[in-house]
Amino acid sequence: MKIAEVKALAKAHGIKSDNLFKTELIKTIQIKEGNFDCYGTAYDGVCDQTGCCWREDCFEVARLEGQI
Repeated sequence: MKIAEVKALAKAHGIKSDNLFKTELIKTIQIKEGNFDCYGTAYDGVCDQTGCCWREDCFEVARLEGQI
């Protein structure tokens, strides 16, 4: 998901996106939605949150950070 889309979603939740990196913003949205703030932490490619809208991005971030 592109940062503009993330910022729009944050705004819809009443979250100010100023000075937050994409990962921090997504984790803030996850908390606001009542979910785990686990974005980018899919260690070894394992995640039980199959309905998460961040899933594909999350795996990519985790892979880039060497967690997968």
